[in-house]
Amino acid sequence: MSHHHLPATPETVAWGYWDAERPPMLRVASGDTVTIDTLSGEPEDLPDDEALVLPEHRAVLAGQRGPGPHLLTGPVWVEGAEPGDVLEVKVEEVSLRQDWGWNIVKPLLGTLPEDFPISRRLHIPLDRDRRTARLPWGLELPLAPFFGNFGVAPPPAYGRITSIIPREFGGNLDNRALVEGCTVYFPVFNRGALFSAGDGHAAQGDGEVCLTAIETSLRGTFRLTVRKDLKLAFPRAETAEHYIAMGLNEDLDDAARQALREMIRWITELSGLAAVDAYTLCSIAADLRVTQMVDVNKGVHCMLPKSALHVPAR
Repeated sequence: MSHHHLPATPETVAWGYWDAERPPMLRVASGDTVTIDTLSGEPEDLPDDEALVLPEHRAVLAGQRGPGPHLLTGPVWVEGAEPGDVLEVKVEEVSLRQDWGWNIVKPLLGTLPEDFPISRRLHIPLDRDRRTARLPWGLELPLAPFFGNFGVAPPPAYGRITSIIPREFGGNLDNRALVEGCTVYFPVFNRGALFSAGDGHAAQGDGEVCLTAIETSLRGTFRLTVRKDLKLAFPRAETAEHYIAMGLNEDLDDAARQALREMIRWITELSGLAAVDAYTLCSIAADLRVTQMVDVNKGVHCMLPKSALHVPAR
Protein backbone atom coordinates (compact mmCIF):
# COMPACT_ATOMS: atom_id res chain seq x y z
CA MET A 1 0.00 0.00 0.00
CA SER A 2 1.24 3.47 -0.90
CA HIS A 3 0.62 7.02 0.22
CA HIS A 4 -0.09 9.84 -2.23
CA HIS A 5 -0.57 13.60 -2.10
CA LEU A 6 -2.94 15.65 -4.26
CA PRO A 7 -2.41 19.42 -3.94
CA ALA A 8 -5.02 22.05 -4.72
CA THR A 9 -4.09 23.69 -8.04
CA PRO A 10 -5.98 25.22 -10.97
CA GLU A 11 -5.76 21.82 -12.67
CA THR A 12 -6.85 19.64 -9.75
CA VAL A 13 -9.75 21.78 -8.44
CA ALA A 14 -13.25 21.75 -9.96
CA TRP A 15 -15.09 24.96 -9.13
CA GLY A 16 -18.72 24.29 -8.33
CA TYR A 17 -19.52 21.04 -10.11
CA TRP A 18 -19.49 17.25 -10.17
CA ASP A 19 -19.02 15.54 -13.53
CA ALA A 20 -18.24 11.91 -14.40
CA GLU A 21 -16.39 13.17 -17.49
CA ARG A 22 -13.82 15.05 -15.45
CA PRO A 23 -10.48 13.22 -15.94
CA PRO A 24 -8.68 11.76 -12.92
CA MET A 25 -5.93 13.87 -11.34
CA LEU A 26 -4.38 10.90 -9.52
CA ARG A 27 -4.53 7.10 -9.78
CA VAL A 28 -4.16 4.94 -6.68
CA ALA A 29 -4.47 1.27 -5.79
CA SER A 30 -7.29 0.01 -3.61
CA GLY A 31 -6.18 0.33 0.01
CA ASP A 32 -3.83 3.26 -0.63
CA THR A 33 -4.02 6.49 1.33
CA VAL A 34 -4.12 9.92 -0.24
CA THR A 35 -3.71 13.32 1.41
CA ILE A 36 -5.86 15.89 -0.37
CA ASP A 37 -5.44 19.65 0.00
CA THR A 38 -8.66 21.63 -0.33
CA LEU A 39 -9.71 25.27 -0.54
CA SER A 40 -12.86 27.07 0.52
CA GLY A 41 -14.17 30.41 -0.64
CA GLU A 42 -15.04 32.26 -3.82
CA PRO A 43 -13.43 35.67 -4.52
CA GLU A 44 -15.97 37.60 -2.47
CA ASP A 45 -15.40 35.31 0.53
CA LEU A 46 -11.68 36.02 0.92
CA PRO A 47 -10.35 38.50 3.50
CA ASP A 48 -8.75 41.78 2.43
CA ASP A 49 -5.44 40.79 4.01
CA GLU A 50 -3.65 38.84 1.27
CA ALA A 51 -1.21 37.44 3.83
CA LEU A 52 -4.05 35.29 5.17
CA VAL A 53 -4.89 33.74 1.79
CA LEU A 54 -3.22 30.48 0.78
CA PRO A 55 -0.83 31.03 -2.16
CA GLU A 56 -2.73 28.77 -4.57
CA HIS A 57 -6.20 30.11 -3.74
CA ARG A 58 -6.13 33.13 -6.06
CA ALA A 59 -4.72 31.04 -8.91
CA VAL A 60 -7.56 28.53 -8.58
CA LEU A 61 -10.14 31.34 -8.54
CA ALA A 62 -8.70 32.71 -11.78
CA GLY A 63 -10.28 29.70 -13.49
CA GLN A 64 -13.81 29.16 -14.76
CA ARG A 65 -16.61 29.47 -12.24
CA GLY A 66 -19.09 26.61 -12.25
CA PRO A 67 -22.76 26.36 -11.26
CA GLY A 68 -22.00 25.94 -7.55
CA PRO A 69 -19.71 27.64 -5.01
CA HIS A 70 -17.61 24.71 -3.75
CA LEU A 71 -14.00 24.02 -4.66
CA LEU A 72 -13.53 20.24 -5.05
CA THR A 73 -10.07 18.70 -5.33
CA GLY A 74 -9.93 15.59 -7.52
CA PRO A 75 -10.98 13.24 -8.80
CA VAL A 76 -8.91 10.29 -7.64
CA TRP A 77 -9.16 7.09 -9.69
CA VAL A 78 -9.13 3.97 -7.51
CA GLU A 79 -7.93 0.91 -9.41
CA GLY A 80 -10.41 -1.93 -9.61
CA ALA A 81 -13.53 0.13 -8.82
CA GLU A 82 -16.43 -0.65 -11.16
CA PRO A 83 -20.07 0.48 -11.27
CA GLY A 84 -22.00 -1.45 -8.67
CA ASP A 85 -19.08 -1.65 -6.25
CA VAL A 86 -18.74 0.39 -3.06
CA LEU A 87 -15.88 2.76 -2.24
CA GLU A 88 -14.93 2.60 1.44
CA VAL A 89 -13.48 5.95 2.52
CA LYS A 90 -11.74 5.96 5.90
CA VAL A 91 -11.17 9.54 7.04
CA GLU A 92 -7.85 9.08 8.79
CA GLU A 93 -6.92 12.70 9.47
CA VAL A 94 -8.42 16.18 9.05
CA SER A 95 -6.39 19.34 9.69
CA LEU A 96 -6.80 23.08 9.20
CA ARG A 97 -4.76 24.75 6.47
CA GLN A 98 -5.34 28.37 7.54
CA ASP A 99 -6.12 30.60 10.51
CA TRP A 100 -9.51 31.93 9.41
CA GLY A 101 -12.91 30.81 8.26
CA TRP A 102 -16.04 32.48 6.95
CA ASN A 103 -19.80 32.36 7.37
CA ILE A 104 -22.50 34.03 5.29
CA VAL A 105 -26.16 34.98 5.35
CA LYS A 106 -27.66 35.71 1.90
CA PRO A 107 -31.09 36.94 0.78
CA LEU A 108 -33.53 34.25 -0.40
CA LEU A 109 -31.35 31.45 0.99
CA GLY A 110 -30.99 29.65 4.30
CA THR A 111 -33.75 28.29 6.52
CA LEU A 112 -35.39 31.64 7.40
CA PRO A 113 -34.92 33.87 4.33
CA GLU A 114 -38.09 35.82 5.11
CA ASP A 115 -36.68 36.74 8.54
CA PHE A 116 -33.19 37.71 7.33
CA PRO A 117 -33.35 39.32 3.86
CA ILE A 118 -29.77 40.57 4.22
CA SER A 119 -26.23 39.90 3.05
CA ARG A 120 -23.63 39.36 5.76
CA ARG A 121 -20.19 37.80 5.61
CA LEU A 122 -18.15 37.13 8.75
CA HIS A 123 -14.45 36.33 8.81
CA ILE A 124 -13.77 34.24 11.90
CA PRO A 125 -10.30 33.75 13.46
CA LEU A 126 -9.29 30.11 14.01
CA ASP A 127 -6.69 28.96 16.51
CA ARG A 128 -5.13 25.90 14.91
CA ASP A 129 -3.16 24.92 18.00
CA ARG A 130 -6.10 25.11 20.39
CA ARG A 131 -8.64 24.13 17.72
CA THR A 132 -11.03 26.91 18.62
CA ALA A 133 -12.87 29.71 16.83
CA ARG A 134 -13.64 33.16 18.27
CA LEU A 135 -16.94 34.67 17.15
CA PRO A 136 -17.40 38.46 16.84
CA TRP A 137 -19.41 38.70 20.07
CA GLY A 138 -16.59 37.03 22.04
CA LEU A 139 -17.78 33.44 22.22
CA GLU A 140 -15.06 30.82 21.82
CA LEU A 141 -16.15 27.54 20.24
CA PRO A 142 -14.30 24.23 19.89
CA LEU A 143 -13.66 23.05 16.34
CA ALA A 144 -14.67 19.69 14.88
CA PRO A 145 -13.49 19.91 11.26
CA PHE A 146 -14.95 17.76 8.50
CA PHE A 147 -15.52 17.81 4.75
CA GLY A 148 -18.97 19.05 3.82
CA ASN A 149 -18.73 17.98 0.19
CA PHE A 150 -17.10 14.70 -0.79
CA GLY A 151 -17.95 11.52 -2.62
CA VAL A 152 -17.62 9.74 -5.94
CA ALA A 153 -18.54 10.92 -9.43
CA PRO A 154 -22.27 10.89 -10.22
CA PRO A 155 -23.92 8.63 -12.78
CA PRO A 156 -22.67 9.62 -16.26
CA ALA A 157 -26.19 10.41 -17.48
CA TYR A 158 -26.37 13.34 -15.04
CA GLY A 159 -23.70 15.27 -16.93
CA ARG A 160 -22.17 18.26 -15.19
CA ILE A 161 -24.23 19.12 -12.10
CA THR A 162 -24.02 21.75 -9.39
CA SER A 163 -21.98 21.07 -6.28
CA ILE A 164 -24.83 22.40 -4.12
CA ILE A 165 -27.30 19.50 -4.13
CA PRO A 166 -26.31 16.24 -2.36
CA ARG A 167 -27.40 13.04 -4.04
CA GLU A 168 -26.81 9.29 -4.01
CA PHE A 169 -23.13 9.69 -4.94
CA GLY A 170 -22.52 11.89 -1.89
CA GLY A 171 -21.52 15.45 -2.66
CA ASN A 172 -22.71 18.26 -0.42
CA LEU A 173 -23.83 16.07 2.49
CA ASP A 174 -22.83 18.63 5.16
CA ASN A 175 -22.97 15.92 7.82
CA ARG A 176 -21.08 17.04 10.90
CA ALA A 177 -20.80 13.46 12.16
CA LEU A 178 -18.33 12.62 9.38
CA VAL A 179 -15.23 13.77 11.24
CA GLU A 180 -11.74 12.29 11.53
CA GLY A 181 -11.93 8.59 12.33
CA CYS A 182 -15.21 7.86 10.55
CA THR A 183 -15.68 5.57 7.56
CA VAL A 184 -18.06 6.45 4.73
CA TYR A 185 -19.33 3.99 2.11
CA PHE A 186 -20.24 5.40 -1.31
CA PRO A 187 -21.95 3.43 -4.10
CA VAL A 188 -19.80 3.54 -7.25
CA PHE A 189 -21.27 4.69 -10.58
CA ASN A 190 -18.14 4.90 -12.76
CA ARG A 191 -14.94 2.99 -13.38
CA GLY A 192 -12.30 4.17 -10.92
CA ALA A 193 -15.00 5.59 -8.58
CA LEU A 194 -13.52 9.11 -9.10
CA PHE A 195 -13.35 10.41 -5.53
CA SER A 196 -13.18 14.15 -4.78
CA ALA A 197 -13.29 16.24 -1.59
CA GLY A 198 -13.74 19.86 -0.59
CA ASP A 199 -15.97 22.31 1.27
CA GLY A 200 -14.06 22.23 4.54
CA HIS A 201 -16.06 23.01 7.67
CA ALA A 202 -14.30 23.98 10.90
CA ALA A 203 -17.50 23.81 12.98
CA GLN A 204 -21.19 23.31 12.21
CA GLY A 205 -24.40 22.59 14.03
CA ASP A 206 -26.95 20.04 12.86
CA GLY A 207 -29.08 21.89 10.30
CA GLU A 208 -26.47 24.42 9.09
CA VAL A 209 -29.44 26.76 9.28
CA CYS A 210 -28.14 30.19 8.16
CA LEU A 211 -26.60 28.71 4.96
CA THR A 212 -23.00 27.87 5.86
CA ALA A 213 -20.86 26.49 8.66
CA ILE A 214 -17.52 28.07 9.53
CA GLU A 215 -16.11 27.38 6.07
CA THR A 216 -12.36 26.96 5.75
CA SER A 217 -9.58 25.20 3.86
CA LEU A 218 -8.75 21.71 5.12
CA ARG A 219 -6.27 18.94 4.42
CA GLY A 220 -7.60 15.39 4.65
CA THR A 221 -6.00 11.97 4.55
CA PHE A 222 -8.27 9.23 3.24
CA ARG A 223 -7.80 5.48 2.85
CA LEU A 224 -9.65 4.43 -0.30
CA THR A 225 -10.67 0.78 -0.56
CA VAL A 226 -12.83 -0.91 -3.18
CA ARG A 227 -15.46 -3.15 -1.62
CA LYS A 228 -16.88 -5.75 -3.99
CA ASP A 229 -18.60 -7.55 -1.13
CA LEU A 230 -21.03 -4.65 -0.54
CA LYS A 231 -23.94 -3.39 -2.63
CA LEU A 232 -25.43 0.01 -1.79
CA ALA A 233 -27.81 2.46 -3.41
CA PHE A 234 -26.98 5.28 -1.00
CA PRO A 235 -24.07 6.41 1.21
CA ARG A 236 -23.66 5.05 4.72
CA ALA A 237 -21.16 5.85 7.44
CA GLU A 238 -19.91 4.57 10.74
CA THR A 239 -17.83 5.81 13.63
CA ALA A 240 -16.38 3.85 16.53
CA GLU A 241 -19.68 4.34 18.37
CA HIS A 242 -22.43 4.68 15.72
CA TYR A 243 -23.90 3.41 12.49
CA ILE A 244 -25.12 6.37 10.40
CA ALA A 245 -27.75 6.08 7.67
CA MET A 246 -28.59 9.10 5.54
CA GLY A 247 -31.61 10.45 3.70
CA LEU A 248 -31.94 13.32 1.21
CA ASN A 249 -35.05 14.94 -0.22
CA GLU A 250 -36.54 18.38 -0.86
CA ASP A 251 -39.16 17.37 1.71
CA LEU A 252 -37.70 16.94 5.19
CA ASP A 253 -40.29 14.29 6.10
CA ASP A 254 -39.30 12.21 3.08
CA ALA A 255 -35.61 12.63 3.93
CA ALA A 256 -36.35 11.30 7.42
CA ARG A 257 -38.27 8.34 6.01
CA GLN A 258 -35.39 7.50 3.68
CA ALA A 259 -32.81 7.65 6.48
CA LEU A 260 -35.00 5.43 8.65
CA ARG A 261 -35.57 2.89 5.87
CA GLU A 262 -31.83 2.82 5.16
CA MET A 263 -31.12 2.16 8.84
CA ILE A 264 -33.75 -0.59 9.08
CA ARG A 265 -32.22 -2.26 6.02
CA TRP A 266 -28.73 -1.98 7.54
CA ILE A 267 -29.83 -3.42 10.90
CA THR A 268 -31.36 -6.44 9.19
CA GLU A 269 -28.15 -7.00 7.21
CA LEU A 270 -25.95 -6.74 10.30
CA SER A 271 -28.04 -8.65 12.80
CA GLY A 272 -30.58 -10.81 11.04
CA LEU A 273 -33.38 -9.09 12.93
CA ALA A 274 -36.75 -8.95 11.22
CA ALA A 275 -37.54 -5.58 9.69
CA VAL A 276 -40.32 -4.94 12.19
CA ASP A 277 -37.90 -5.61 15.07
CA ALA A 278 -35.37 -3.23 13.49
CA TYR A 279 -38.15 -0.63 13.24
CA THR A 280 -38.86 -1.05 16.95
CA LEU A 281 -35.15 -0.82 17.78
CA CYS A 282 -34.87 2.46 15.85
CA SER A 283 -37.78 3.88 17.81
CA ILE A 284 -36.14 2.91 21.09
CA ALA A 285 -32.44 3.48 20.47
CA ALA A 286 -31.73 5.50 17.29
CA ASP A 287 -31.67 9.27 16.81
CA LEU A 288 -32.98 11.09 13.74
CA ARG A 289 -30.98 14.29 13.27
CA VAL A 290 -31.47 17.08 10.77
CA THR A 291 -28.24 17.14 8.77
CA GLN A 292 -28.81 20.36 6.84
CA MET A 293 -31.77 22.52 5.78
CA VAL A 294 -30.15 24.61 3.05
CA ASP A 295 -28.96 22.53 0.06
CA VAL A 296 -32.26 22.08 -1.88
CA ASN A 297 -32.24 18.37 -0.99
CA LYS A 298 -32.52 18.56 2.78
CA GLY A 299 -30.72 15.96 4.87
CA VAL A 300 -31.62 13.72 7.80
CA HIS A 301 -29.27 11.16 9.31
CA CYS A 302 -30.21 8.29 11.58
CA MET A 303 -27.62 7.39 14.21
CA LEU A 304 -27.76 4.04 15.95
CA PRO A 305 -25.30 3.23 18.77
CA LYS A 306 -23.33 0.12 17.88
CA SER A 307 -23.96 -1.11 21.39
CA ALA A 308 -27.65 -1.42 20.51
CA LEU A 309 -26.84 -4.36 18.20
CA HIS A 310 -24.69 -6.18 20.73
CA VAL A 311 -26.57 -9.12 22.21
CA PRO A 312 -24.68 -10.48 25.23
CA ALA A 313 -24.21 -14.24 25.47
CA ARG A 314 -26.48 -15.98 27.94
